[in-house]
Amino acid sequence: MTDDHAHSHNHSAHDHGGHHHHGHGHAHPVDGRNERRTLIAAALTGGFMLAEVIGGLLTGSLALLADAAHMLTDFAALILAWGAFRLSRRPATDKRSYGYDRLQILAAFANGVTLSILVVWIACEAVMRLFDPNEIEATGMAVIAVLGLFVNIAAFGVLHGADTDNLNIRGALAHVMGDLLGSVAAIIAAGVIWWTGWTPIDPLLSLLIAALIGISAWRLVRDAGRVLLEAAPDHIDPSVLRADLTAAIPDVLDIHHVHVWSLTPDRPMATLHARIEPEADAPAIIVAIKGRLAERYKLTHVTVEVETGPCADDKT
Repeated sequence: MTDDHAHSHNHSAHDHGGHHHHGHGHAHPVDGRNERRTLIAAALTGGFMLAEVIGGLLTGSLALLADAAHMLTDFAALILAWGAFRLSRRPATDKRSYGYDRLQILAAFANGVTLSILVVWIACEAVMRLFDPNEIEATGMAVIAVLGLFVNIAAFGVLHGADTDNLNIRGALAHVMGDLLGSVAAIIAAGVIWWTGWTPIDPLLSLLIAALIGISAWRLVRDAGRVLLEAAPDHIDPSVLRADLTAAIPDVLDIHHVHVWSLTPDRPMATLHARIEPEADAPAIIVAIKGRLAERYKLTHVTVEVETGPCADDKT
């Protein structure tokens, strides 16, 4: 049992080193693209935010001010996302053996939380404006909103060219999409006010945009939270995985202590114990388990502990 256990750890340690190098070798070009595009989007958003603040104050439009406030949080969120990409390139160390990749998930979670706070602020302001409407200068509001729409479309296009499966990019896209919708709402509100003079359209559309942003915020917090809580990826059911390995690999009597989680959504990992027949070929079984997990479950970073008797972790 001791020899098998030691061999399992030696094999797994070798696999860990190879996988870590392989993963980072392929991640850098994508992360570099994500980093550059996030910084460009941040520059576009931050630059126009100042114009929208001035325009909102001059025209009295809550839709413009709400969109400007959203752009302020977006600018901060995009800078946070950019910083996370930049820091995640730092190499792993003995104390941080997984490196800094999870900073991207922390940034995505923080962006989801800030979006949620923003939704509450916009909703409160909109309700107050419904009960206490103010004068709105529709022409100036429309001009600024149209300019904002073009800026937001440009920022959205820049980010959409990045890796949209990345949670950090998804967080940045959610912010920019909220800005884009805010600009559309401001244009519609300006048109209604210009034609009819009905100012409640401004806070009503702000409430609609807040609801749409809230949906994106919830999804972002949920998905980032799953990774931070080290839940199993959606496409993997540990109970199914245990039964599959036990049935498919000869001489495997039992699979237990299975833990499946993700460092980032594109870096799933697993550890497990395999109890095998005493006379079985432990190294061959380890290779077979790793191969099946890579082929069927896309798990390429796996640590396998082989046992020929009772599990040492079950002893009291």
